[in-house]
Amino acid sequence: MQRSNVVQNPILNINKPIRVLVVDDSAIVRKVFSQELSKEKDIEVVGTAPDPYVAREKIIELKPDVITLDIEMPRMDGITFLKKLMQHYPLPVIIVSSLTSKGSSLALEALSTGALEVISKPNAAYSVGDMSIQLADKIRAVYGVHVDARKPVKVNEATNQIAVNSRALAQTTNKIIAIGASTGGTEAIRKVVTRFPVTSPGVVIVQHMPAQFTTSFAERLNGLCQMEVKEAQDGDSVTNGRILIAPGNYHMVLRRSGARYYVQVKNGPMVHHQRPAVDVLFKSVARYAGRNALGIILTGMGSDGAAGMLSMKNEGAINIAQNEKSCVVYGMPKEAVKMGGVDHIEHIDNIAEVAIRCIMR
Repeated sequence: MQRSNVVQNPILNINKPIRVLVVDDSAIVRKVFSQELSKEKDIEVVGTAPDPYVAREKIIELKPDVITLDIEMPRMDGITFLKKLMQHYPLPVIIVSSLTSKGSSLALEALSTGALEVISKPNAAYSVGDMSIQLADKIRAVYGVHVDARKPVKVNEATNQIAVNSRALAQTTNKIIAIGASTGGTEAIRKVVTRFPVTSPGVVIVQHMPAQFTTSFAERLNGLCQMEVKEAQDGDSVTNGRILIAPGNYHMVLRRSGARYYVQVKNGPMVHHQRPAVDVLFKSVARYAGRNALGIILTGMGSDGAAGMLSMKNEGAINIAQNEKSCVVYGMPKEAVKMGGVDHIEHIDNIAEVAIRCIMR
């Protein structure tokens, strides 16, 4: 069993603010982040850096608890710097990226390299107010997470697909697997779904992630999975062999018309400060799939998904939570367990196998 590269320390010293270093080549971004974060009593921006070379010196001097890191910078790009940081001076890192295809792709590479969270830079579609709230929440989530020094993870590493009886799975055409995750979730989701066989029941996923990034995430997983993976569009069918990922900034709900499952992608108020929200998906799965569903709650901050998972259980679904040892942040699974909606608590390496065994019952 492979050891998780991060272990959460749930004890926060409320008398000591979280020390943050902002690394970004944009003077405006450095100023905005510093101003907005200074409004939070439990967060202190101890310094800023315009590039990784200055950042390296300030990390040694200031010893920050958390770093926000731009990945598109001159002199040394953020990915190269992150790889060096993870090997020699590992710290919790939140990636700050532009809402572009290149930025989204680089952000996902950073998450697979050791970064714990990603947030988009404020722009016309993403206000400074929204950004500051989410950034502060993400800083609190990753604070206290111990990141081990390690070599970068290869995203194309060989994955052991679960051997199953395809005839047995042919009987599960009306089954649904619903997955929710947040901080650390992109890698946790990868570890689970890359082990699902091509004949698996349809999968619907909510990963807390900004708009645009979910497109790159789906494309990346599609290249790694036996199943087809795509960012969900309104009206997409949920069928065997297909994984649908909720698009950033939109809620995704399951619907049913006769024997056909499909998803509705829609706007709406944030739930738990999130859009998409896991609770929104899980509650719709409870309503339209009931005992034909299986829920999985993975690493993440907060309580999103706990109430929805309980609704699923009350309708006869089987639910699995990631265990504390293998979580980056044991928040969402912990709340789901506490609320009573979980049937199995498993290490991330075992979840796929347990899920397929349960869904075939």
